[in-house]
Amino acid sequence: MRYFLDCEYNGFGGELLSLGLVPEERGGEEFYVILAVTTPLNNWVQRNVVPYLDHVPEGHKGLPLEREQAAILLAAWLTGFAEVEIVADWPEDIALFCRLITIGPGRIAPMPRLSFTLMRLPGFSTAANSAVPHNALHDARSLRDHVLSHLE
Repeated sequence: MRYFLDCEYNGFGGELLSLGLVPEERGGEEFYVILAVTTPLNNWVQRNVVPYLDHVPEGHKGLPLEREQAAILLAAWLTGFAEVEIVADWPEDIALFCRLITIGPGRIAPMPRLSFTLMRLPGFSTAANSAVPHNALHDARSLRDHVLSHLE
């Protein structure tokens, strides 16, 4: 199964704020989570990301979760797949995904076999092509739609 990933985070090298995964098949089940952060948010994130965190369909709305809660929820959501390919257009998104599922020293949330594909897409911006820019779920949809439109 292939999923497209986007994350929002608190500036360069900052904490994960939200994570969105959308399946290759349009209309399939999507995953979106908002995380509780422990550090002050930078000004750009406060202006351009925070106002859009909850701009998602009703079924995806919820209170911010602690990291381990979000990792366990993600693990449960991926249960049943033997293998999952995660596609991103930015390396930090993959790093944040991996940090999320690392729930403690020597501990990883139960995951199927994962592979990651980093697609360099010069001239393409998920946010610029997103229905709700800087919302991880909408940006992940934008990435999926762009990639699939170039494969079809």
